[in-house]
Amino acid sequence: MSKAAPAIHDHLASLADITRSRLLLMLDRHELTVSELCGIMQLPQSTVSRHLKALADGGWVSARADGTSHLYTMTRQERDAPARRLRSLVRDQAGATPAASQDQRRLQATLAERRTKSQEFFSSSAGQWDRLRDELYGERFHLGALAAFAEREWVLGDLGCGTGETSATLAPFVRHVIAVDASAAMLQAARRRLQPFDNVELRRGDLEALPIDDAKLDAATLMLVLHYVPEPERALGEVARVLKPGGRFVLVDMQPHDRDSYRQQMGHVWLGFAEDQIARMCEEAGLGNVRVVQQLPDARAKGPGLFVATAVKGE
Repeated sequence: MSKAAPAIHDHLASLADITRSRLLLMLDRHELTVSELCGIMQLPQSTVSRHLKALADGGWVSARADGTSHLYTMTRQERDAPARRLRSLVRDQAGATPAASQDQRRLQATLAERRTKSQEFFSSSAGQWDRLRDELYGERFHLGALAAFAEREWVLGDLGCGTGETSATLAPFVRHVIAVDASAAMLQAARRRLQPFDNVELRRGDLEALPIDDAKLDAATLMLVLHYVPEPERALGEVARVLKPGGRFVLVDMQPHDRDSYRQQMGHVWLGFAEDQIARMCEEAGLGNVRVVQQLPDARAKGPGLFVATAVKGE
């Protein structure tokens, strides 16, 4: 009993003031700034800050930086049994007071004001939101987020990896990436880009004869490269060979087009692929559940329309 007494005395001292009890009630489920708490409780900043410090010193509340402000909330760490009983008692007793009821009404008004500010921003910025978002976060932030759909234990093949952009996007989310390209210059550029990653392996080889063992990959990507391949059927057969049973395949390429200049300017062998052509080649290669979806056109893109094809190797 003598050992427990000092602890409970400390808890009682922290919560002895009604203002601290009111603060604890509001911070039980919300993060609030000092300014917001001042408005809700109608108290000066010095008073609120002093009581917050007492609660923080007692381990009842914690704070985190949010820009130039600090957000306070009740500490989530497990307290000892006397502290839990005392918190429950304070909630029951202080929560029934007129002051606490007024605090709750003003708290709801403060939270509603937060939502209103967000709604006002989107109402005024809807027409410029895409541009503003790209300026703040870049044009490809969503690709990195969607890469999180990859399983953590996957071994993934970035086939025709080029300068390694796809590998860099996927590497943080999978166990290992095998990036293959036939061009030494492309692999050199990829090596520079992928230097921060220790789970990416670069290999030189052709898509029609991949330098990868049978049934090695959980998933494979072929991004805007099939139109360079003289024998696309062989390349897709190689994809099926290196995939494990049930392995997933994602192919991105161009829809059929008539820009014959691409053959001379960029070495394209094929002027895009039709949906039924892709489905047939995948199925003949041993890849099933084929789905081909046309991508929405990008207003800034000058090239032909693209499609995304997905397939699964049979079990």
